[in-house]
Amino acid sequence: MKSVVIGAHLRRDDIEPFATAIACGDLWLSGLGVDDDQPLGDRELLLRVARTRQQLLERATFIAIRYGFAVHNASEAEAKCLQHVARWRRVLEANAGNVEMTLKVAAAEAKPRPDRHDFANGADYLRALHDAAQAADVDPRFRDAVSDLAEHRWTHRDGRSLECALLVARAGVARVRERGEQLKRDFPDIPFLLSGPWPLEAFADEHE
Repeated sequence: MKSVVIGAHLRRDDIEPFATAIACGDLWLSGLGVDDDQPLGDRELLLRVARTRQQLLERATFIAIRYGFAVHNASEAEAKCLQHVARWRRVLEANAGNVEMTLKVAAAEAKPRPDRHDFANGADYLRALHDAAQAADVDPRFRDAVSDLAEHRWTHRDGRSLECALLVARAGVARVRERGEQLKRDFPDIPFLLSGPWPLEAFADEHE
């Protein structure tokens, strides 16, 4: 039996009874038990994890662990995660009342993906991929309006879209959704999707 790890939490009570609590240093990891031979890509399991994530988030803020990470016991969990525990605790303590929301927006002009055959080596090709992604942008007025919603972090996902993670107080989720509707009215020609609330992910790393 193994546990698919869902997130990192301050308190055991934030996890039970929705998931199994796995001790990790002075934090707790939430996990769902599955058989060792259970494919992690199984649709039913993915839906079960999604439902559990939502239940856990309603209970308390936590840091999301990338899907597919599984452990068999607390010792294995500590061996894999202990180096992150101090940072996770600082982030969780600083953001106990916060959640993330995500805004995904199409770039104003899609940048063509570089052709691998145009490059002499893999390093040059990867640099060109990165440059193409970073070149994608949106109307500066829209970008400024989104940035005004909350503390934020923009990410270039590819040459066709950008993503903005918003750090939002739980009490402010409805307000951000309302302002998202206003953005649709103010910028009708810019397609975007505002979703959440979500666990901490983009804000799980400390930035200076």
